[in-house]
Amino acid sequence: MRYALPIIVLLGLIVLLAIGLTHDPREVPSPLIGKPAPAFDLPVLDQPQRMGLASLKGRPQMINFFASWCAACRDEHPLFMRLAQQGVEIIGMDYKDTDAEGRRWLNQHGNPYRTVLIDAEGKTGLDFGVYGVPETFILDAQGLIVYKHIGAVTEAAWREKIAPLLGVKPER
Repeated sequence: MRYALPIIVLLGLIVLLAIGLTHDPREVPSPLIGKPAPAFDLPVLDQPQRMGLASLKGRPQMINFFASWCAACRDEHPLFMRLAQQGVEIIGMDYKDTDAEGRRWLNQHGNPYRTVLIDAEGKTGLDFGVYGVPETFILDAQGLIVYKHIGAVTEAAWREKIAPLLGVKPER
């Protein structure tokens, strides 16, 4: 009887560990899934205007938070360049960067974004629940967040999860 409690605790920990090992650590559920995307009003890179959430409603949207200082953003960038050539529209959120740094990075690597918004202070990213870039959000036509991808978007993630949400048939 003296050993029963430690054995029960140990078995409980083993069960919790086993359950935890079955989950993908990159898939952190967002509490915003199914909720309206946070409102924002941000400057547009190299434009004398600002853009808000209201201008994105009416069709599904792909919003990608990236930064010039982000190594993983370079990993997904070739895929985004290819998608842009295929007509996929992506909204870029340049996260915690200056206009000059974002412009320099896009000039160096290419610009796959329909529009690039500057989130220099990271407030919009914080409202979206971004805790590291890159992170990509899919909004439906009403502006509800339907999917969040943490880390670099891969070909598999594009094909299996993101493209269907945008109503795009992925090219092989």
